[in-house]
Amino acid sequence: MNMKRKYVLKPLRSLSIAILVSLPGLAHATGPVIEILTTEGCSCCIGWARHLQGEGYTTDARKLPSSELQQRKLQLGVRQDLASCHTGLIGGYVVEGHVPAREIARLLSERPDAVGLAVPDMPVGSPGMGEGSADAEPYDVLLLRKDGTTQVFASYR
Repeated sequence: MNMKRKYVLKPLRSLSIAILVSLPGLAHATGPVIEILTTEGCSCCIGWARHLQGEGYTTDARKLPSSELQQRKLQLGVRQDLASCHTGLIGGYVVEGHVPAREIARLLSERPDAVGLAVPDMPVGSPGMGEGSADAEPYDVLLLRKDGTTQVFASYR
């Protein structure tokens, strides 16, 4: 009987280890999960995801055709003039573009009655766009209100 139990447990233990090794995102998932809607091959989106991961977030990227991504942005309340290359979804909020992790944490902590945050376009020096670059451009993180207006949430100079 003990011999039988040994043979049953060994494959199960090996299977458990194999699953953990093959799914490192699950093995190390500790922070809040942010779903990232992006298109195939966008390297700055990968850079933004790495920035978030470095700040303790778990990322889940979903690649969509460009037209579908643009349609989703509009459905989520992101005006075309506020759009960037990717859209994050976390805690019931939209995070459009290269928003720093610090501002996402503040959004989740303060919980304003809003659609979310946006960094329009793709400013050089923002997370995923050469953060810390000598060529960094000043930019604002905007709070997207439900009535379609915006307010400066944070400024980076």
